[in-house]
Amino acid sequence: MRWSEDWVAVWLGGGLLILATGLFVAFPVWGIETASLAEFIEGLSSRFATWQWSPLGTLARPGWVGMGILLSLLLALGTAMSGKPVRPFVKGFVFVFGLAVVAKVLASQADFKSAGLGYALWAIALGLIIRNGFGLPSWVDPALQHELFVKIGLVLLGAEVLFGKVLAIGLPGIFVAWVVTPIVLVSTYWFGQHILKISSKSLNLTISADMSVCGVSAAIATAAACKAKKEELTTAVGLSMAFTSLMMVAMPALIKAVGMPEVLGGAWMGGTIDATGAVVAAGAFLGERALNVAATIKMIQNILIGVIAFAVAVYWTTRVERSEGQASGIQLSEIWKRFPKFILGFAGASLFFSLLHQSLGAELAASSIEDGLYGFSKSLRGWLFALAFVSIGLSTDFKVLRAQFSGGKPLILYLCGQSFNLILTLLVAWLMFYVVFPGITESI
Repeated sequence: MRWSEDWVAVWLGGGLLILATGLFVAFPVWGIETASLAEFIEGLSSRFATWQWSPLGTLARPGWVGMGILLSLLLALGTAMSGKPVRPFVKGFVFVFGLAVVAKVLASQADFKSAGLGYALWAIALGLIIRNGFGLPSWVDPALQHELFVKIGLVLLGAEVLFGKVLAIGLPGIFVAWVVTPIVLVSTYWFGQHILKISSKSLNLTISADMSVCGVSAAIATAAACKAKKEELTTAVGLSMAFTSLMMVAMPALIKAVGMPEVLGGAWMGGTIDATGAVVAAGAFLGERALNVAATIKMIQNILIGVIAFAVAVYWTTRVERSEGQASGIQLSEIWKRFPKFILGFAGASLFFSLLHQSLGAELAASSIEDGLYGFSKSLRGWLFALAFVSIGLSTDFKVLRAQFSGGKPLILYLCGQSFNLILTLLVAWLMFYVVFPGITESI
């Protein structure tokens, strides 16, 4: 059976969490001795030690080698589940993982670490330099599956975000994601039609949805609903990738420079940066609190993909196509087809571990889940994100993206819509997190 990428992420991420639960939670509760196996798994979680002049000492620790073997087996299984050839993936994966190791080693250097130059920045930078400075061998391409890497990591992140925290972030986050997003989408589309007078309504709507909801996934869903041309979808995706690359680096730097609170910064980035992977990368630049808030708000926003696709289909069939003398039915299956199903894995993991955490009691939950399982899942998630960031860099060709900036009106539309999005999201995030629900902010 060939599984979609979203379902592969759910099954692999969920399987890892079940295995880790048995090792760190269930077996100790049942009195089963698993010390040696648990120590081995914890050894895989070891981070690179801080170094000043030579990284040889930190590289001598064998944990990263074992993690590479584990990830290669895991992701090879995911590749097979997706119906893709395994051998080309494994060959390219060695190169991608090697760059991830270099990125993590550079991030552990004392001066870089104190300056806040994390592995995400190094991973993307290395990928961009190699792709655009030296060229990328074709045999690496099968391993550039950044969406799969990020989605598995986000399923793992669900175990770390307890349901109570999701609800706490979700209450003000709903205003940030579900109120701001439709306003920005409709306003940008209106601006494109009445001010810029873009001739193609489908291009206008695809760019507006891409920019306001969550990037490529929303663009694909919207393009399918409004029957946009392939070139229009490519333009929207190209603009999204270009500005996402800029925003994921510029926004954390700006937030740090002005001293913005981490929660507010995370909410701002979660509501404005297009791609889920880029949101995670930007959140990682700021810290764990910003990462959790940004990722959760992006998850809440991602739910709108199905709603937006349905709304666009209704609008297109009842207003646009009817005015053009065409008749078309609404494809309800398109909502489920485009819905990002890895969110179900994130939500399921969050709910399961929230109930488990509560049932074990504070002391046992702290020792088995927070000190044991989370250490492993955070390390594994960090490696998956590093692989994703390397893949994003290696997949970004400046020559291809440069052509997207010559379109005139599409570029102006994106710039104006994103500017409005940044202003409105920051205002609503500040109101919700620091004026209306300040108690929730303090508990995050």
